[in-house]
Amino acid sequence: MGRLPLLLLLMISVSACSDQEVGDVSLGLFTTKDIKIDALQDPIVTGVTCHISSIEADLDFSDPSDSAIACRQTGDITARMIAEIDKSASGDVVFKKSKSIFFKNMKVRRIYDAQSKTLMYVSYSTKESSGSFKHSLSTVPLWNTQAYPSVSTTN
Repeated sequence: MGRLPLLLLLMISVSACSDQEVGDVSLGLFTTKDIKIDALQDPIVTGVTCHISSIEADLDFSDPSDSAIACRQTGDITARMIAEIDKSASGDVVFKKSKSIFFKNMKVRRIYDAQSKTLMYVSYSTKESSGSFKHSLSTVPLWNTQAYPSVSTTN
């Protein structure tokens, strides 16, 4: 396969719309950049939905690294779900999206904070931009869910 068809194939795969896109905000008439908002349901903790916003540049080979994330409980969270997740300090990647044909990705990682019984979701870029790795954090407390250990009291 020649270089041109390969380059075109990569550009098409990078610019393809996400099945999870729920919002698209234009940044103006004279720009090719838009804010795209994706909804992501955690594949294991299905009672959590995260909304991730990021800039997409239609005619560029690379999108900016900035992103924001907000996660909320949108359904049941059970003890069985929590039992199935990775509880290591680095957690699990639950979402990955290409942001460049040059191997830059945006990832969302779920990390469990056992002490506060909270799920943390961190969105980050895998490539340094302007001297730093861009990232954003959101948390979902397990308080008042089926996953939160109930404390029984006796009178």
